[in-house]
Amino acid sequence: MVRFLIIRFSSIGDIILTTPVVRCLKQQVENAEVHFLTKPVFASLLKYNSYIDKLLLLKTNLNDLINEIKHENYDYIIDLHKNIRTTIIKNKLNILSFTFNKLNFEKWLLINFKINKLPNVHIVDRYFKAVELFDVKYDGKGLDLFIPPFEEVELKNLPNFLHSGYISIAVGAKHETKRIPPELLSKIINKVKYPVVLLGDNKDDYYAKKIISLSDFPYIYNSCGKYNLLQSASLVKQSKLIITADTGLMHIAAALSKKIISIWGNTIPQFGMYPFTNEANYKIFEVKNLPCRPCSKLGFEKCPKKHFKCMNNQNIEDIVNQTIKFLS
Repeated sequence: MVRFLIIRFSSIGDIILTTPVVRCLKQQVENAEVHFLTKPVFASLLKYNSYIDKLLLLKTNLNDLINEIKHENYDYIIDLHKNIRTTIIKNKLNILSFTFNKLNFEKWLLINFKINKLPNVHIVDRYFKAVELFDVKYDGKGLDLFIPPFEEVELKNLPNFLHSGYISIAVGAKHETKRIPPELLSKIINKVKYPVVLLGDNKDDYYAKKIISLSDFPYIYNSCGKYNLLQSASLVKQSKLIITADTGLMHIAAALSKKIISIWGNTIPQFGMYPFTNEANYKIFEVKNLPCRPCSKLGFEKCPKKHFKCMNNQNIEDIVNQTIKFLS
């Protein structure tokens, strides 16, 4: 038996993007046992993954975690997070480890000097570099997300106007400069005129209510804060398509092979985090040739230039036309 520990602490999208490595390690390495270490808040994304033999959760006391890892007698660590905390863990364990290139210098060059030295490589392909020594190769089967039956939201429990089909819209975003403005979403909804489910957590309820107040179209269901992460994924799974920013729900939709309208703000697809799915399943919308974009590899709480052109200047008609095309 060969025992692997994969480490990825956060966040939703990044964890979903590790799942091809998990699956291929399990299936392609003889007698492989695959364990995964993540934060407790993201455990549901991996808890039901049939390719993971054991799930470990990050502890407040790092020494307690290191002792737990020692008792598992791992042969190898696959570090798919690569930060200070994972470095400390690896240094204290003295277990042979492998990681990937985060391309931080190349991203810094592009953000600060608009010099693009980034390779045209998706982060999933960079993750696979961490396991190439084991002759593990991508199998072409996409991302994994396992939703148990008891987490599935039944359509009959939703408003009647959703029963014949709906669009899911991701209201939330970890950073405000990634969030699609309510004004933009309300205009899209008014023009598409198709039932909508707004997705997000409690913090997104304010934005969902604003979208509804700005919309003339009446068939909008605000689910923000009403469902947990897997239940929200179930709503995505049952929708016709999703409209989303560069968020975790975008990657969940890719794992579920849904059609994706992907609207980008301050971040760019060239960072390697665009939807990892069949190209026919998604369409990216971005305001190109802005001298200030990208302004960050993650995001800010407000636009540093105070104009937020990367979202405010989006071509609404093109987004609407592509949405209608996907619906048909």
